[in-house]
Amino acid sequence: MNGQDYYIPAAALGIALAFKLPALRSNWRDPLLRAVCSLLVLAGSVFAFAAPPTIEAVNGLTGVSNFSAPLVYCLITLFSAACLVLIVNWRGGPAEVTRHISRRWIVGYCGVVVVLIALFAMGDAPVERLRDFDTYYANEPYIREMIALYLTAHLVAAVVMVAMCWRWSLQVRGWLRTGLMIIVAGYVLNLSYDATKIAAVVARWTGHDLDDLSTYAAPPLASLGALISAIGFVLPLVCQRLSDHWQTWTTYRRLGPLWDEVQPCAPTGTPCVKMAWWAPPELRMIQRESDIHDAFLHLGPYFDERQRERAYGLALAGGSDEETARAVGEAAMVAAAVRARAADPEGAAIDGEDRPDSAARATPGPRDLVRVSRALRDSPVVAHVRRQGTAGAVC
Repeated sequence: MNGQDYYIPAAALGIALAFKLPALRSNWRDPLLRAVCSLLVLAGSVFAFAAPPTIEAVNGLTGVSNFSAPLVYCLITLFSAACLVLIVNWRGGPAEVTRHISRRWIVGYCGVVVVLIALFAMGDAPVERLRDFDTYYANEPYIREMIALYLTAHLVAAVVMVAMCWRWSLQVRGWLRTGLMIIVAGYVLNLSYDATKIAAVVARWTGHDLDDLSTYAAPPLASLGALISAIGFVLPLVCQRLSDHWQTWTTYRRLGPLWDEVQPCAPTGTPCVKMAWWAPPELRMIQRESDIHDAFLHLGPYFDERQRERAYGLALAGGSDEETARAVGEAAMVAAAVRARAADPEGAAIDGEDRPDSAARATPGPRDLVRVSRALRDSPVVAHVRRQGTAGAVC
């Protein structure tokens, strides 16, 4: 593998991190979000610092032969810890238990990092090796233990991740299950990486030569496994976010007929909030719901329960189910109230002394606004109510 085989995945992970940073800045205390960003940082760092050109550059800048070896091993170890912490926080549970388990993984793997650095400092690795450090120094005291320790730590993390994600994937559905299965696939490749590395190192210990496994087979497995695992972590979060946005936009659009119906009767003097084109759908949705409820309050004195009951009965007689019939009744009452308000341009009903009591009696209870909006658009009962008067008149 050459430099670009490492740098392209590192750049892709950097782009993914850039998309997550705004959310991290606004919600720093979210442990799941912190874990995702930590994983992206460490995964990108592993790719960037494991590239042979970077290894050579780091060794040259520090003046220490093979300084990059413990650096990359430490990054891989921390990446393993970040994956374990992320999956613990992702799965959720009691906050105290989640923090305790996360803390144990972090402390344990940070301890491994300290030992890796100490073993390298005690060992002797004078000859720079850009691609075959593991097998070249497999029998060197202290360096040998450093190599065995990082491989063991990585292997433990891979086994735990496969077991946890596989069990969890059997309990969930949708994007989450897809992401977990992708993570499992990535960590199977990581296990293959560990197997080839360990086989090559053990072969050196026993006087055999399987260096090609470590030098040529293992790096592509590690790179692909890390990239696939990172995708598995990010994909469900991104897709769930997109799905939430889509649901919000869909609801916003479906409320359009109801909003159009009541908007002409909005309270006089109500400020018109102009939304920028980049305004988030959640904000637009809140504004539209607020406009509808404000109009309902203004139309309260004109709501007629008898109109609702008549429309409800007609909808049931026409074959509608209970929920649809209730929505038709609500929609017919809203349409009739808009018509009545249009016929009362001076607002006599609003200005009457009995307005608070009558409004309280006439205001409907909780309603499914989307169903009411759909009934306003599609129901022939509501269309009949509109034809009875000038429902489209400006109030």
